[in-house]
Amino acid sequence: MSLTQVPLSGAEAALIGLGAGVLTAADLGWRFLRHGSTFAHEGAHALVGAILLHRVAGVRVNRNGTGATSFGAPGGARWHLTTFVGYTGPSMFGLGAARLIEFGHIVAVLWVTLFLLGVLVTWVVTAFGIFSVAVAGAFMFAVGHLTPVGLQIVASYAIAWLLLLIGLRKVLERGTGTADAASLARGTGIPRLIWTLAWLAVTVATVAAGGSMLVMQH
Repeated sequence: MSLTQVPLSGAEAALIGLGAGVLTAADLGWRFLRHGSTFAHEGAHALVGAILLHRVAGVRVNRNGTGATSFGAPGGARWHLTTFVGYTGPSMFGLGAARLIEFGHIVAVLWVTLFLLGVLVTWVVTAFGIFSVAVAGAFMFAVGHLTPVGLQIVASYAIAWLLLLIGLRKVLERGTGTADAASLARGTGIPRLIWTLAWLAVTVATVAAGGSMLVMQH
């Protein structure tokens, strides 16, 4: 297989985006997608925390779509950054996927996603979390290894759109009543509303930037 693939037309990319938007907005679709949102949210906490040399004590992924990431001896400015990135995680991963697609490395989105799921599962400590991340990884492997390239390209676009949009939905759904906002407010003295508006600004900007990369390629 070539390292690069021909991107879809702008209309085709927009159609996939529309479908992703319907799935994200619909309650039935969100029942499934919220788990992917939790993977990306908690994965962003853990990944950035590890990069900043925090010890990742464990990631919890629960049946109801919630999650939590624990660190050994958290604190300081690095801790605030680690806390902040959670609600930007899905959208930022989506932006990265859109960037790969823009450069023609479309199918690579599947394999990068599989790799990140593999990293995540090493941190997960709940049985449901291990099972659900493993199922998601198996699905990515099956699509990337067993399906035609055309379907792999469509799946990669869908992953990018879904990541972009589920990040935005999660911020809108949770509002100011989040544990992350409360933690940041306690640690910095900056009100929860400001942190929520910051997350909203980042997610809206990434949807706009990522959507432009996916649709306006020709």
